[in-house]
Amino acid sequence: MTDGFSRRGFLASSTLAAAGVALGARDAHGAEHGAAQGSHVADDAVDQARAFAHSEATVSELTAQMAKGTLTSRALTAAYLARIAAIDAAGVQLRSVIEVNPDALAIAAERDAERRAGKVRGVLHGIPVLVKDNLDTADKMQTTAGSRALVGKPAPRDSTVVAKLREAGAVLLGKTNLSEWANFRSTRSTSGWSGRGGQTKHPYVLDRNPCGSSSGTGTAISANLAAVGIGTETDGSIICPSSICGLVGLKPTVGLVSRAGIIPISATQDTAGPMTRTVTDAAIVLTAIRGRDERDAATTARDLPTDDYLQALRRDALQGARLGVARNMAGFHPAVDDAFDAAIAELKKAGAEIIDPCNVPTVGKYDAAELEVLLYEFKDGLNAYLASRGDTVQYRTLDELMAYNRAHAAQEMPWFAQELFEQAQAKGTLSDAAYKEALQKCRTLSRDEGLDALFATHRLSAVIAPSNGPSWTTDWVNGDRYSGGNSSVAAVAGYPSLTVPMAFTAGLPLGLSFIGTAYTERTLLGLGYAFEQRTKARRAPGFQRSIS
Repeated sequence: MTDGFSRRGFLASSTLAAAGVALGARDAHGAEHGAAQGSHVADDAVDQARAFAHSEATVSELTAQMAKGTLTSRALTAAYLARIAAIDAAGVQLRSVIEVNPDALAIAAERDAERRAGKVRGVLHGIPVLVKDNLDTADKMQTTAGSRALVGKPAPRDSTVVAKLREAGAVLLGKTNLSEWANFRSTRSTSGWSGRGGQTKHPYVLDRNPCGSSSGTGTAISANLAAVGIGTETDGSIICPSSICGLVGLKPTVGLVSRAGIIPISATQDTAGPMTRTVTDAAIVLTAIRGRDERDAATTARDLPTDDYLQALRRDALQGARLGVARNMAGFHPAVDDAFDAAIAELKKAGAEIIDPCNVPTVGKYDAAELEVLLYEFKDGLNAYLASRGDTVQYRTLDELMAYNRAHAAQEMPWFAQELFEQAQAKGTLSDAAYKEALQKCRTLSRDEGLDALFATHRLSAVIAPSNGPSWTTDWVNGDRYSGGNSSVAAVAGYPSLTVPMAFTAGLPLGLSFIGTAYTERTLLGLGYAFEQRTKARRAPGFQRSIS
């Protein structure tokens, strides 16, 4: 669920990051060849990618059409499946969808029958959704985290997020590709690459990188391959691909959304969240998936908000809001700084009170401790997850997965190795003093002396910062070339962060982040909605072959 911080933030300076037919597992070398040919994509393939009847359609618009009888869920699902076949598996070959659900059309037909019978489960009734391939689905699809090692039998039980989506009436369209093992295998990995799915491309400029382990969801939703999507984050893997792919992405407070049935990295930082084209759609998805779950103790630690997050969306939400400008979380790219300053000016015009600068005092001070925590928790959590899969997986421990990778190095490690796996395997248990000390340092610096102190001192509604730098050219030899971003501040604290499209530079999207304290999603969504409505910065991708 990490965005590859192993090559961007602290690890850069330390020791260290056809419709209805299933696509199935892809050949890694075939996928690499396809990505390498991105600059030679034919013009007619690009034109085909741009043309789509439901381009940029929102959940509310699609739901209204189904309510009127001018659209059915089955027709909508078939349209998305055809688009996946035409531009993801073929055409410009985005490779963002690792597998489509062979039962998607049947599920959509069931939702149509329910609607005709007067049973509408909610706003998501009949809406096609893509989820990342680290969420368990008890159906005919695999759950593999992009690794060939887990290909075999489907998971025995839905993840709680998937179960909630089904209960809400959504149509599970398929699984998205990701950075293998959520980008927690190597310090030199390339975001968006997995042994099973190959390399996901950037939807705006095809030879660029879509960022983060939720890269498949980012590209797929930006390219209009589904109405909405689900990503997961440990440190940036919702925020980074959402920002870089021109989406709205919400990383919720840890404990608001259940992690049960999601292949883990960190018990203290992991969460799932919505990746959508509008703030409204993010609010709809969050309302559907959040809530208490006995399978995840983090969701039972306190009374959770029961908000319908749509109620927070007001055009005047910025009026009187106090926004702290984290200048020490900017300054990594001049075009990004210019866009950030323009966004601040727009926020002022909307009536926000700007505190500038309002730097987060502990940025970067917990980086080494964060890695220590993640290494310990990854080993513990992954071994527990593999045990929960029973006979549906062949490899039951991290050590066995490492052996599999060595035995299948040509497919699984053609470009980068498994240093993070090795470092995690060398760790002890969660009772080790080193783990407890690192965890306490993270909590103290990120919360007590970090965001909590800043919010209390300045009476803030949110901290704002540019979400990320512009996307870089995908490079399997050297790995990611991440220029900067701010995800760690909220990730280490376990607090919410929302990115909203802010601007473009050289045709590449940039996002603005609104960061809050625990369970302030309602506030962040309101602020993000007001900014979105004023700026309308999102635009559909053009599938440009290259910038040069």
